[in-house]
Amino acid sequence: MIGVDAGGGDRLALAVLAQYRMATTEQMHRVIAPKVRIEQTRRRLARLRNEGLVDRITLPQAGRTRVWFPTLYGVQLACEWPELRGRRPSRTVSDPTAVRLKAGHTLTVTETALAFLEDARRRGDVCRPLDWIPEVHHPIGSGEAVIADALLYYRCGPADGEGGAMLRAFVEVDRATTGPERLAAKLGAYERLHRYVPVVPGRRPTLQEPAVEEWRRRYPLFPRILFVLDGTGAAGVENRISALRAAARPLSPFLRDVPVLAAPLAELLHHGPCVPVWRPVHDPDQRVPWTMPGPRQA
Repeated sequence: MIGVDAGGGDRLALAVLAQYRMATTEQMHRVIAPKVRIEQTRRRLARLRNEGLVDRITLPQAGRTRVWFPTLYGVQLACEWPELRGRRPSRTVSDPTAVRLKAGHTLTVTETALAFLEDARRRGDVCRPLDWIPEVHHPIGSGEAVIADALLYYRCGPADGEGGAMLRAFVEVDRATTGPERLAAKLGAYERLHRYVPVVPGRRPTLQEPAVEEWRRRYPLFPRILFVLDGTGAAGVENRISALRAAARPLSPFLRDVPVLAAPLAELLHHGPCVPVWRPVHDPDQRVPWTMPGPRQA
């Protein structure tokens, strides 16, 4: 059984790895314990490894970077905790070969999470490590589903303060490994999710129990959509935003309800995600903060 220390650091470390699927030593340190020395994080991860809860591989490139991931036992244990209940452990990667093959994309997703986590700490906003939930699954009918790279929960303002906007966002991290059209097709899938009403066999909607969109069972407002672009230069970013803009044209009703924004990862890391580095896909000449009020909030 995991030996949780007084501050719950071991428990948080395992929970983060079970949820994020993998992270480098440096990323883990920045997520769970940025105010202490990194040697403490290394010792914590080594202790969890000795207990059979996490493991690691070493990537040959990038200075032989160590990548940590949860074992199947670690995932099973962590998913029993209230903070991870309801997660999909089947989507967690616990095989060293699979970790190596998926490391490029997943570590970029983790780095994107850190852009939001660290910016929230600087600004006094609320975004804790487990407020970033990768691989969120939503059915859209006919056996298809939207699987967001991450779902982000974020509150502007301190936890004990009055007011402050409660924000949610679907985050898609694109590393330019496929063509711009494949990226743009994701926007159409989110539009389908926005209007998808599940059919319950043998049950008809009534005035007392009308049919409602599936997403309303989980969110008071449909989460905004953030496309984070990486793996390409300025020209590639423009090509991908142009493809998103073309895909957005026939989706005007959807865009009136849901902010859809795009920004290069490099700009998020350099400036922080809460400054006006985001470009609305329907009008990419603008630059706005991702925290701007949505249409219904405004």
